[in-house]
Amino acid sequence: MKPADRNKAEGILYTDMYQLTMAQVYFRLGLHERPVQFEHFFRSYPDYGSHKSGYCVNAGLETLLDWMMTSRFTEEDIEYLRAQKTRAGTPVFHDDFLAWLLENGNFEGITLCAIPEGRVVHPTVPLTLVQGPFAMAQILETALLNMLNFQTLIATKAARIHEAGRGRLLMEFGLRRAQGRASTEGVRAALIGGADYSSYVGASRVLGYPPKGTHAHSIVQAFMALGEGELGAFRAYAEIYPDDCLLLVDTINVLESGVPNAIRVFEELRAKGHEPIGIRLDSGDLAYLSIQAAKMLDEAGFPDTSITLSNNLDELVIWQIITQIQQEAPRYGMDPDKIINRLTYGVGTKLITSAGDPALDGVYKLVAVQNGTEWVPAIKVSESPDKVLNPGQKSVWRLYDKRGKATADLLALEDEDPRTMPRVLLHHPVMDSKWRVVDQKDLSEAEPLLVKVLDEGRLVYDLPTIEDIRRQREEDVERLDAGVKRLLAPHRYHVSLSRRLWDLKQSLIHALQQNTQ
Repeated sequence: MKPADRNKAEGILYTDMYQLTMAQVYFRLGLHERPVQFEHFFRSYPDYGSHKSGYCVNAGLETLLDWMMTSRFTEEDIEYLRAQKTRAGTPVFHDDFLAWLLENGNFEGITLCAIPEGRVVHPTVPLTLVQGPFAMAQILETALLNMLNFQTLIATKAARIHEAGRGRLLMEFGLRRAQGRASTEGVRAALIGGADYSSYVGASRVLGYPPKGTHAHSIVQAFMALGEGELGAFRAYAEIYPDDCLLLVDTINVLESGVPNAIRVFEELRAKGHEPIGIRLDSGDLAYLSIQAAKMLDEAGFPDTSITLSNNLDELVIWQIITQIQQEAPRYGMDPDKIINRLTYGVGTKLITSAGDPALDGVYKLVAVQNGTEWVPAIKVSESPDKVLNPGQKSVWRLYDKRGKATADLLALEDEDPRTMPRVLLHHPVMDSKWRVVDQKDLSEAEPLLVKVLDEGRLVYDLPTIEDIRRQREEDVERLDAGVKRLLAPHRYHVSLSRRLWDLKQSLIHALQQNTQ
């Protein structure tokens, strides 16, 4: 796709056809400028098959805002829409609606509240509130879901890998296997979630991070084919990068060739006044090889060199490697913690594609419509109780227990403030008989999570840096109970409704049932 064509595809028409046809219906009925409120939330945590997440990390907001601030219908867009035909050969879009889109087809009337990027988030909690004219709020849906769902998915995966690796250096290596241009937004999300660097040069440039990488097997293969061998390849690399020398040692045999040759080159570097970074392992039993490589490097006088692991890593594989090292290292007279603390990780395919669960089930639902001066709550019911919408304009609160740990997220009506309540009732979102009461004295804090980001299209929020977002993620993850952070069978974090919101939900369901009888 040519750059000009890409701009056309990813401008205001970065949406689904049904959003535009619905917008025309609203226009024809005189509802197109009526204020409405939509919510964006996800229904369940990523489930990777062998393991499941117990939390997510919110991401993608700045990307969405950049798109919203620059997207509007142009003459060229309008002419394209004018050319669309129905099955009967008549225009899909009428001239008066197209004229309105050309004049008003932007997001200047949208007010947006959101949970900031980097915050830990949970199912059914509104991550984004969109309020504004019905037609444009509807058209926004597809782009919003595309940008926020994907980055949240990747940030979550990166956070789990970061936690599994005990916060050791994590490099994102996924560009070659990412789904097209999703790699660019994926790198941003990975950095938010816990990756320290990426090998993707272009994205690193834009995001302000130095790109990182080592070398591939091909340089060793080439030198072997030319008769110089693995040692010749290592020497050539070290000569060009004496202060950044990290050698891939598994092209031939890790313990019989790769590590011994790396040590020889490291000794030559040290004699010239340089210190090597370390080695990389990309195949084989990574736990066993890490133990043996660490032992060889220690005995050669290089106890501080790193051992970078790669090859289809994810959080579960890293956890298994660390567990194996803890069990086996003492057999070889090695301190397992010293080995684990020198490990770094290069994670590619399974991070950038969120292998095991490649899509977050985020949705965008209408929750309120303005009628005169009143806001009328809207509800969607379903045969599945957990898919029944929580209606109306809401606030979102995070409650912390006396330890300072997050104990529940509370969805309440917009005018409710749990800080003013002596006792806070937490109602199960689906089950009528399941609720609990928390005394204010048992809480250390009740924190509002939503902040206003756009006010009728005007940015009213200071966008944080990625480093600020990363610090927020670290704080939120630290305040989770250990059970919620488990890789396997995580403890369920509680999302509850206030009593008033529960009562509103039940009254709307009852009224709907009465009207259909």
